[in-house]
Amino acid sequence: MEKTKVLFVCVHNSARSQMAEAFLNHLHGDRFIAESAGLETGTLNPLAVEVMKEVNIDISNNRTKSVFDFYKDGKLFSYVFTVCDAASSEMCPIFPGLITQTIHWSFEDPSSFTGSHEDKLEKTRRVRDVIKESIEKWVKEITEQTLT
Repeated sequence: MEKTKVLFVCVHNSARSQMAEAFLNHLHGDRFIAESAGLETGTLNPLAVEVMKEVNIDISNNRTKSVFDFYKDGKLFSYVFTVCDAASSEMCPIFPGLITQTIHWSFEDPSSFTGSHEDKLEKTRRVRDVIKESIEKWVKEITEQTLT
């Protein structure tokens, strides 16, 4: 069975899209191939790296990627998720090209968090957990749709 290709897109591909890609590949890599990209490349967010290590997923060697490079390479995806927060949704890119479905999930941006390191870490954990829950719910919905 061919795996379903999924793209997670955000502004800089530094945290939310990276976490979503890692969760889908880690939890459901038998059915999906997930990638992530941004409107422009940024720097991998150390808070995202830290909170993903807490759940035994290492994204520390990931690089940030540009959505436009994917487009130039002719990559096609069955699903494209934009994962920008509500405040950034106007800037959040839409992947150009032929796709089956675009879905928007609004998650807070860890790069905007303020406070102590522990405060920012706790907020990033919450984002991580909501991303994981969203992926699990979506996979369950897709599975139920294909069974009916």
